[in-house]
Amino acid sequence: MKDEKTSKINEKLLKPYEPKETEGRIYKLWEESGYFNPDNLPERNGQTFTIVLPPPNVTGTLHMGHALNATIQDILIRQKRMQGYKTLWIPGTDHAGIATQNVVEKDLKKQGISRHDLGKEKFLEKVWEWKEKYGNIILDQLKKIGSSCDWSRSRFTMDEKYSEAVKVAFLHYHKKGWIYQGERVINWCPRCQTSLSDLEIEYLEQQSKLYFIKYPIKNSKNFITVATTRPETMLGDTAVAVNPNDERYKNLIGQTLILPIQNREIPIIADESVDKDFGAGAVKVTPAHSLADAEIAERRKLPSIVIINQFGKMTAEAGKEFEGLSTKEAREKVVEKLRQLNLIEKIEDYPNRISICYRCNTAIEPRPSLQWFLKMDELAKKAVSPVQNGEIKFNDKRWEKIYTDWLSNIKDWCISRQIWWGHKIPLDGADDVLDTWFSSALWPFATLDWPNADSKDLKEFYPTQVLSTDRGIINLWVARMIFSGLEFTNEKPFSNIIIHPTVLDKDGRRMSKSLGTGIDPLVLIDKYGADAVRFGLIYQMMGGQDIKFDESHLLAGKKFANKIWNIARFVVSNPPNDGQNSNLSKEDKEIYEKLEQVIESVAENMNSYNFGQALHIIYDFVWHEYADKYIEYSKMRDSEERGNALSSILASALKLLHPFMPFITEEIWSMMPGKNKKMLIIEKWPKT
Repeated sequence: MKDEKTSKINEKLLKPYEPKETEGRIYKLWEESGYFNPDNLPERNGQTFTIVLPPPNVTGTLHMGHALNATIQDILIRQKRMQGYKTLWIPGTDHAGIATQNVVEKDLKKQGISRHDLGKEKFLEKVWEWKEKYGNIILDQLKKIGSSCDWSRSRFTMDEKYSEAVKVAFLHYHKKGWIYQGERVINWCPRCQTSLSDLEIEYLEQQSKLYFIKYPIKNSKNFITVATTRPETMLGDTAVAVNPNDERYKNLIGQTLILPIQNREIPIIADESVDKDFGAGAVKVTPAHSLADAEIAERRKLPSIVIINQFGKMTAEAGKEFEGLSTKEAREKVVEKLRQLNLIEKIEDYPNRISICYRCNTAIEPRPSLQWFLKMDELAKKAVSPVQNGEIKFNDKRWEKIYTDWLSNIKDWCISRQIWWGHKIPLDGADDVLDTWFSSALWPFATLDWPNADSKDLKEFYPTQVLSTDRGIINLWVARMIFSGLEFTNEKPFSNIIIHPTVLDKDGRRMSKSLGTGIDPLVLIDKYGADAVRFGLIYQMMGGQDIKFDESHLLAGKKFANKIWNIARFVVSNPPNDGQNSNLSKEDKEIYEKLEQVIESVAENMNSYNFGQALHIIYDFVWHEYADKYIEYSKMRDSEERGNALSSILASALKLLHPFMPFITEEIWSMMPGKNKKMLIIEKWPKT
């Protein structure tokens, strides 16, 4: 019977390894086993281990950053599952207010319809229809890379229970007096017709112009020169500011200027925020259309004049000849007018960073707007404390500084958005929706049925242990989850934070479909297999540096998979003789000693989240120590001399490799000899 079984196994192993024939079948076996669900796991050690998937937007599709982060989290959860923890990896999606509304609006536009044609109620029906049809695409794609999430617990930030959690959180803050409504200068997107936080804008490098404009001093033939990239906003100036320590202007502070074109009197003021080295050292102050200028105006009690409306058009306050013009048209007209008045000193080429909406790429127009804000003083203190005292640790200290610096200089959070898709502010008369990040800040505990204090999942799986995410949302999301967790549960939401590298193209450029530098992980999975893609990403994850993606590492991963397959073919073809290994040779002892060292080193690196180093150690051992040396030595031995070292070393190697390359290791494990063998996904992690 043994020979017959071995023969069947060998027949399968004789064929080359084919990921396309294996991965879908293996993933189905995992799902059918129920082992992704912690309630179905056998022989647990009494400890839980929980991680949450950073919820991708329902508009999203898998990109290389998702692939890397999903692999990191899967490595974590698979290792802990094998170590006997009751493991839960919670997946789900974010409703992504602005992004999703934009996508649906674009879809309607193709049909010649706008959201206003439909009205709010009908439009939201269309958004829900779109979400049901397309909203889980990225979760299905995550399965392709092997993500072993508990899909039965998948959540959405606008499902019924989650929406109730958002409402409870808002009313909690409101009752404490931390939520208020006020008019502030905010980032405004004229296309999306909504406010945006500082963290929701992106910057576009472009070649611009720096205009040096002469502002005449009242009752004098002299003037002060102001440099600006946006001359059209001068129509709303209410002061010119200089640095109080700038010797060039000390005698001018307090004097009055005549604002060109508008012929309005404005003061020369001193403010330490002024950069003496920018332009001529004097800056125009337009409080209504610059966040920095609004702060100067607040300190110096300056008036604010709105000259740009919510559609990016000039208002009547800009003057009759400019009213109704776009900002671009107004700029051209203002410059021409200044030329006629001989008030342009010079114009220089100037590399400039313009702020754009992170969803539609429209230029941002700062402007005053009535919005809802959350006071941040107390919450910021809550968030800083556990990081400073070491209760919450970043995998790299440099991220801790970025985190604490932001929280130390934080402003009140503008939590309202003027769109239709999202969580409506739960107050009578409020027609805005909440910032998407307000709801995602509750993710680690709202996914576990908070605020239901009797929730079994909340009691058992909260707090979570590790968060893995991208550095771009340390402030947008990580900080907000920490203060939310402490505020609503009195517990930190996680203890450790992994900020994973950013995946760049091979030339070090940001990966972007629009820039032509994006790479589709699904195409790579189809070409090399999921294990090879996982291998290639993690193998390059060394020393905390960003990854300049090189496809050759995926090819190396594919070759390594084939190597493991060939190793298994030899080992399974040479089964141990009745499991005896009492007469160990010198070479047997050496390979066991090296395996112990590998197990220790891998454990140490994985505990420190140095996954790249761990994979390098396993790779070198399997390929060079085990295959090149020990297997070659074994080939020279008589079959009677072979003990079970060949098989037991492979078994340990497969266990160590499983979190990194789960598909091929599970497939080979199923063909390994042994009685009462469980699936590899729940086998015990190797110990020394």
